[in-house]
Amino acid sequence: MYRVIEMYGDFEFENYYDALKYYKSCWFELEKKIPLYKSRGDLMTIFWNPEDKRWCEECDEFLQQYHSLALLEDGQVIPDEKFRPGYEKQTGLEIHRTCRIKKDGTTF
Repeated sequence: MYRVIEMYGDFEFENYYDALKYYKSCWFELEKKIPLYKSRGDLMTIFWNPEDKRWCEECDEFLQQYHSLALLEDGQVIPDEKFRPGYEKQTGLEIHRTCRIKKDGTTF
């Protein structure tokens, strides 16, 4: 499955541990505001509020909206040696409802 994730920020770091420290501070701030999350050892997390949904005209249903946080190295997932298994946590099950855009009678 592929998902388009929109993120916001302009912080770049030369040092991995400085970046990790900033990631953690952002993570804790989002955790205070958004009740549910799924965090992975590759330092990518999604947060969501069950009430934060968007109506999709094409598929005629509400879709869950997610807030994402990721620590990347040179625009890529961090290498295995920088994984943090202790960061793998989850407070709820994310809803895997995807938009089924219909065009000319075909579902993509």
